[in-house]
Amino acid sequence: MIGSVRGDVLERTLAGEVLVEAAGIGYRVLVPVSAVPALEPGAHVFLFTHQHVRDDALILFGFPTRDERDTFEALITASGVGPKLALAILSVHSPSSLRRCLAEDDLDSLVSVPGVGKRTAQRLLVDLKARLSVPDIDLTAVRGSTSPSVRGEVRDALVGLGYGNDEVREVFGQLGEHGTVEELLRDALRLLAGRQ
Repeated sequence: MIGSVRGDVLERTLAGEVLVEAAGIGYRVLVPVSAVPALEPGAHVFLFTHQHVRDDALILFGFPTRDERDTFEALITASGVGPKLALAILSVHSPSSLRRCLAEDDLDSLVSVPGVGKRTAQRLLVDLKARLSVPDIDLTAVRGSTSPSVRGEVRDALVGLGYGNDEVREVFGQLGEHGTVEELLRDALRLLAGRQ
């Protein structure tokens, strides 16, 4: 099995296929569309790869990071997700963005991927949370403010009070960056009361 490719990019397509020459052999590698701009012809590259074997073809998928490859491999083990759909998901969402979508139960972001309908997105939420080690809530890792455990407690409290995931997600986008559980919960309840 081919685990990585190091070489020079000979050509690329906007659809996400690159031709990488390594030791005189040209490897056709499918990559996430988001990775294509960095893979300019003539550039020296290193890609982590996943070799997919079918009855009629051997297909090589390449990723700039190990995390992307691991996420791809987790995606293709989910029910109803093949390599092309997994690649489409990684073309839209980075691994951290995907984990955030799963932690927030964000169906809308998953449905934004071409080929992912609402039923597939719901199935992905269930299948992938355990496979990708999604924390209970990781909304602030990107913001770098209030700790995820504080946000997690606020989320649990709101869900315990009967608010749905969509309501909680919407309010979390409006909450301040800093505060204790009590302060953030009070602010969240005020925002939720103002919506009714």
